[in-house]
Amino acid sequence: MLIAGFPAGPWGTNCYVVATGPGSECVVVDPGKDAADGVAEVVREHRLKPVSVLVTHGHLDHMWCVAPVAGAYDATAWIHPADRHLLSDPMAGMSPETSRMLPGLLGDSAAAWAEPDDVRELADGQGLELAGVRFTVDHTPGHTQGSVTFRTPYDDVPEVSEVMFSGDLLFAGSIGRTDLPGGDHPTMLRSLATKVLPLADDVVVLPGHGEQTSVGRERATNPFLLDLLGGDATAPVTRGL
Repeated sequence: MLIAGFPAGPWGTNCYVVATGPGSECVVVDPGKDAADGVAEVVREHRLKPVSVLVTHGHLDHMWCVAPVAGAYDATAWIHPADRHLLSDPMAGMSPETSRMLPGLLGDSAAAWAEPDDVRELADGQGLELAGVRFTVDHTPGHTQGSVTFRTPYDDVPEVSEVMFSGDLLFAGSIGRTDLPGGDHPTMLRSLATKVLPLADDVVVLPGHGEQTSVGRERATNPFLLDLLGGDATAPVTRGL
């Protein structure tokens, strides 16, 4: 399997391109601001053809380039219905401080927000086969109402059973913030308890921001997961837009 990831834009949002290998169709996960050029570079380097764009949640730093990328490659965009409205109205999910930053970041695109031509909705537990890659969708609300993660089997390394694209649910050492519109901390903790803690330790976590980690590492060191497991730790600052 080919997984190419790179941070993009002022928020350093990780965008991922996933394919069975070079010269094949591919899936793009979370193309945020300034991600289109990075996607194009990966596509050229590995001779890929994007057919789908997966969105872990509707925050601007994760879906800024969804419509441009989907339009450029005639690809289908996938998002949970609870966050679908953010594709055309991203301000509905913004914090006041981010809203104050946006005039300088938006430029001429402020009036151009619109859904891609082909949008399909995700459901909890849904199985997808896109570009020859199998994904399992887990609805993980808390950061936003429509947050999801995507898991895919990983056979290239015996020590890894799955890869999870966690969006802003889980980071190395932290979790996503819950103080934005649509966020809810108890709901976030429930998502972590029901969707992350039951997973095997060898699941590799590719988060929306920062370095990759694993479920086992986070189960042993992440203060939020330790607290859910009955441990005693001081929580760090949560992350996300």
